[in-house]
Amino acid sequence: MRDGVTGPRHVWVGQSSAAEAARAVDEAAAGLNLRETCFVLAFVPKGLCLDEVGGALQARLGGLPVFGCTSAGQITPDGYSSDALLLLAFPKAYFRCASVLIEQLRPFSFSAIAAAAERQEVQFQHTAGWNRLALLFTDGLSKQEDLLVSTLETVLPDIPVFGGSAGDGLDFDETFVLQGGRFYKDAALLLIIETSLGFKGFSFDHFQPTDEQLVITGADPEDRLVFEINGAPAAQEYARLVGCARDALSPRIFAENPILVHHKGRYFVRAISDATEDDALSFMAAIDDGVIMTLGRGKEMIETLRTGLDLESTKRERPDFILGFDCVLRRLEVEQRQLSREVSEIFREARVLGFNTYGEQHCGVHMNQTFVGVAFFCPDGPGVL
Repeated sequence: MRDGVTGPRHVWVGQSSAAEAARAVDEAAAGLNLRETCFVLAFVPKGLCLDEVGGALQARLGGLPVFGCTSAGQITPDGYSSDALLLLAFPKAYFRCASVLIEQLRPFSFSAIAAAAERQEVQFQHTAGWNRLALLFTDGLSKQEDLLVSTLETVLPDIPVFGGSAGDGLDFDETFVLQGGRFYKDAALLLIIETSLGFKGFSFDHFQPTDEQLVITGADPEDRLVFEINGAPAAQEYARLVGCARDALSPRIFAENPILVHHKGRYFVRAISDATEDDALSFMAAIDDGVIMTLGRGKEMIETLRTGLDLESTKRERPDFILGFDCVLRRLEVEQRQLSREVSEIFREARVLGFNTYGEQHCGVHMNQTFVGVAFFCPDGPGVL
């Protein structure tokens, strides 16, 4: 118990901020019940040697299946962290798992990925009375998440898929997914999970559309680059629309002034990561010529977060824990507004565990600046909600 907040009952949590990989793994693993664990999720901070982390995890966890990715920050039992190796151990009393490693995302192969996912889902024997969900971890710089999540929604129609794109702090240099003690680039990892716990998936952001619309008039969809907006150089036109100088464009401006796309009755953020020297804008999700988009404005962030995490089962039970995928641009805005302590306290009270991503996946859509979560409830609660 931490200051009146009890920990989750159905997942074990270990963490370490040690700068040396073997020590970090040893300290984090000390908080886990390895004998009763089915599989472990690992969210790895920037700065640790990945080869050493992979080897140490294999050695320390005794061959248990370990999956995960590099991160742009972590959500620990105490809230936000930037340097914590976070390990989540899922008990075999409540969870079963099968995995599919997709080692090549570019060029993207619909048929190969669909066949691999379908084959694993069929071969994974169903436990009577248990329900399935899928977790997706993807190289966050692959630019293939849109195609990947839409493919999986098509071939796994009865299994909800929730995911987060691997991160690299704020460097946007290299991102990796983890399986079997190895880190893979240009890859994705699909976990098909069975659980006796009730669960509920959800997503939210804190933006609303304005009346300012814009049209993408020049783009390279494959590389998510936009060269022209409304027939003008993209960075210049975007700066004009948000009311700042071209040279003042920055991660803060992009985070506070997102561009929204309307899809399936909802507005989704298409986040900008940077502006290039030739006035193009680099996006973190799918973009194309001719798309009509809307400039977004932020709502009250703290109240939106409290409301989004205020979840109950049909029996009015609170979640035992929430697995969270939280966009790094949301965290950047939190820090710029000096709200980190308050947000961390909300996460702590809601028992949120997870990582900061380069993008989130839910309901067959890849999105940005969004919180995607899976809330797990005690097994005497409901089934899938």
